[in-house]
Amino acid sequence: MKKRILIINTGGTLSSVNGENGLMPGMKSRDMLDELRMVSRNLELETEDFCSVDSANIFPEDWARLAELIAKRSRDYQGIAVIHGTDTLAYTASMLSFMLQNISIPVVVTGSQLSIADPVADAMENCRCGIHMAAGGCPGVFVAFNRKVMLGCRASKVRTMSFDAFESINYPYIGEISSLGLHICRENLVEKRGIFRPQTSYSDKVFLLKLYPGTDPSILDYLQEKGCRGVYVEGFGLGGMPFLKNDFIGAVKKAVENGMVILAGSQCRYEGSNLSVYETGRRALESGVLQAYDMTAEAAMAKLMWVLGQTDSLREIREYFSVDIAGEVTIPKE
Repeated sequence: MKKRILIINTGGTLSSVNGENGLMPGMKSRDMLDELRMVSRNLELETEDFCSVDSANIFPEDWARLAELIAKRSRDYQGIAVIHGTDTLAYTASMLSFMLQNISIPVVVTGSQLSIADPVADAMENCRCGIHMAAGGCPGVFVAFNRKVMLGCRASKVRTMSFDAFESINYPYIGEISSLGLHICRENLVEKRGIFRPQTSYSDKVFLLKLYPGTDPSILDYLQEKGCRGVYVEGFGLGGMPFLKNDFIGAVKKAVENGMVILAGSQCRYEGSNLSVYETGRRALESGVLQAYDMTAEAAMAKLMWVLGQTDSLREIREYFSVDIAGEVTIPKE
C-alpha cells in the first residue's frame, strides 16, 4: 500500500505568480499537484490549502491554526509536507517544533527561491526532498531545502538569493540527498519524550532586541510599559551586556525584578552564548537573565513566545529554559 502524504500549502515563492506589484502567491495546491506527482510516483499525494500569502504575512495566530490542522490531519497520513515562503519559514518551523512536540509522523516544511512555474527553479528539488522525508517514517518537525534536511528548530535562512538559502545552526543535518539517495542520520533525530498533544498556546507580548554600542537602557522600561512580558536580548560576543555609562545590565535587573523575562543570547550565529566567561556576562546572569546558549534567534523567539503561553510562573519559565524540549538547544553539562 502506498504511503499517504499530505501537502499543505501556505503560499510563498514556490506558488508565486507575477502580479501588478511583483511576485505574489497565486497558485493553489491543486495547480501544483501534477508536477509534484512527478517526484513522488511511489506515494499517494493529497493537497490542502491553508492560506496563500507571502510568508512576511504569516503571524503567530497562523502558527497555532496550522499546528492544530497538522495535529488533526496526522491521524490520517504517514507524513505531512508544508509549503511555505522562505522569509519566515524558520520561525514557523521553530514554533511548530514546540507546538507539535512528540508528534508521531514527520512534518517537513519546505519552500523555494523560485516559483515552481519557473523551469530552472529549485522548487521541484526541494519538494522532492520534503515529500520523501515526510514519507521516511522519522517523527518530528524538519526543514527540507537544497537537498538537505534539518531539525525545524535549528534551521535559519542565511542567504537571500542562493538556492542554499538555509543552514542548520549548531546542529548536524538530519539527512542529505546524494547519488545514493536520501540518507537519514537517525542518530541526530530527537527522541520522542512523551505523549503527543498539540500545545498551541503562546504569548505575542515579546520583543527581539539586538544590542549596539550605546543602546539606551530605557528601552526596557518602555517595553514593559507597553505590556511586553519577555525580551530576547542579542548581546555582544558570548552574550555580554554593558554596565558602564549606559548601564544596560542595571536596566535588565530592574526589569526582571518587575516580572519581565529576559532571555540572553549572542549576536553571533554560530557556537552560541556563554555568560559565565566575562564580567559583562556574569553580571547579566546575576541580574536574573536566562541563557539562550546555542539556539537560533528564530528558535529563541519561538520558545520565548511558547513558554510564556504555557505558564505565568517565573519558576516554571526558568525550568523550561533549563531544558532542551525539541532539540533546539544544547545545555552545557555543569
